[in-house]
Amino acid sequence: MKNLRVLKAELTRFMMTYKFALDEVNTKIDILKQEFSYIHEYNPIEHVKSRLKSPESIVQKIYRKGYPLTLSAIRENIQDIAGIRITCSFISDIYELSNMLQSQKDITVIDCNDYIKSPKPNGYQSLHLILQVPVFMSDRVEMVCVEVQIRTIAMDFWASLEHKIYYKYNKEVPQYLVEELKEAANTAAQLDRKMENIHKEMLDIKNSDEEEDIYELVINNEKFQLPFDLLSTLKLRS
Repeated sequence: MKNLRVLKAELTRFMMTYKFALDEVNTKIDILKQEFSYIHEYNPIEHVKSRLKSPESIVQKIYRKGYPLTLSAIRENIQDIAGIRITCSFISDIYELSNMLQSQKDITVIDCNDYIKSPKPNGYQSLHLILQVPVFMSDRVEMVCVEVQIRTIAMDFWASLEHKIYYKYNKEVPQYLVEELKEAANTAAQLDRKMENIHKEMLDIKNSDEEEDIYELVINNEKFQLPFDLLSTLKLRS
């Protein structure tokens, strides 16, 4: 019984580190989201969803991959225990957000798979990052991996449909549906490119026609008037 209690405590601590890593990366994403809303008056993040793999799913993947059933083997070989999916409006938002996350000093980039520039054979598109963040426990610092998937609304809709179809047919999908899914992926990619072009044109019009009021500061829907003397004496820092 004593050994079982120790094992349970270690397993609980193991899963909690991934939960804490998930919280940490979610906080970073939320800060970027709020910063964009305040400073740029535009938020590239449409939706954020996170999840932790269940112990059962982890064990199934370990057996499927042929790894030893130990915590150290799981930590070393299974990098998607903690996962975050970010949905953006445009393709350019994906790369901008990815660069922001990768440039943070306490994040280590373990892997980056760009399935937008090089889609999977079935048409799947998304940007996958494996990020490693430090988790400060009471008696140690754990470096924990979090998988971040960043995609557009069209990519996310296609991936959701593809998952439902493969689940319904237990991965034995009729060939005609496979071909239609591939065609739908191409259509979604064309839509993303077209919407990107429209977005760029709108930004050009906004930048040329709209005069920004530099004397007003808006935070939490509260407006503050900035004195001219303050703005004229402040120096920009590099």
